[in-house]
Amino acid sequence: MSNAHILIVEDEPLLQEILKENLDEAGYQTSVADNGEMAWGLLTASENTFDAVILDRVMPDIDGIEVLRRIKANADLSSIPVIMQTSLTSDEDIAEGLKAGALYYLTKPFSAEALLAIVAHSVEDRRMSMSLQEEVKKTGATLKLLQYATFQFRTREEARALAALGAHAAPDPQRVVLGLSELLLNAVEHGNLGIAYAEKSTFLLNGSLEQEITRRLSAPEFKARVATLSIQRFPDCLHFTVTDEGNGFNWEQYLEMSPDRAFDMHGRGIAMAKMLSFDELQYQSKGNVVVGKVCLRSEGT
Repeated sequence: MSNAHILIVEDEPLLQEILKENLDEAGYQTSVADNGEMAWGLLTASENTFDAVILDRVMPDIDGIEVLRRIKANADLSSIPVIMQTSLTSDEDIAEGLKAGALYYLTKPFSAEALLAIVAHSVEDRRMSMSLQEEVKKTGATLKLLQYATFQFRTREEARALAALGAHAAPDPQRVVLGLSELLLNAVEHGNLGIAYAEKSTFLLNGSLEQEITRRLSAPEFKARVATLSIQRFPDCLHFTVTDEGNGFNWEQYLEMSPDRAFDMHGRGIAMAKMLSFDELQYQSKGNVVVGKVCLRSEGT
């Protein structure tokens, strides 16, 4: 992460200094903006590329919500993860930020551990998303001829590679790949390997998620499990069906962005997949089967 570039937008000098000092010591490249106008100037400057933005919610000129809306409305900036830092923690305030596009929240006051964990996770998410998009560009488009196919996978690496391949069955692979990747990764982590929501939060916070996944992939109770992706083309839609061998979960609460999980480092993927990648998302059985549907629109419609 040492070459990741973080923009800090904070009008309080002491907090600005604390943020910059913690990130600099962790090896990040940082830029600082004292207000919304300055932040927007740095974001739109051609020489700047940012991997994440730490954005103060309340500022005197242009507030954080307005800066966030501008970021998400700009095609060149919209994929940058925004970490909203705020002392406003009511459901209404959080819901406003989620609606505007904030994927991560940091509550004032925060610990250095929480700051670095959430920045590392957001940067990793962005780089993984960019990697998937690049992989989609390189992968052949012949899957548009596919009528039916089934694939098996066990690891996160296999899940990501399969997402980049399978997305090409859809008319817009760039749209589908991130949501499909999320469903496949969930099948590995939460499904077959049985990593519960609270466990993942702990592993992300202490940096041990990769190690735990590696351990569970070799553990006797998990190593025989496989997940399946089936792609089927119908006259008017594509079905991406992901099945795992886990115990299922209470999926209803994850279909929408929730203020209850706004300060967690994960838990947004299903809602993002439903909102951005698929025209319909349906969970079946006990939650270990999910179908993402993509409409096939006729040319000229």
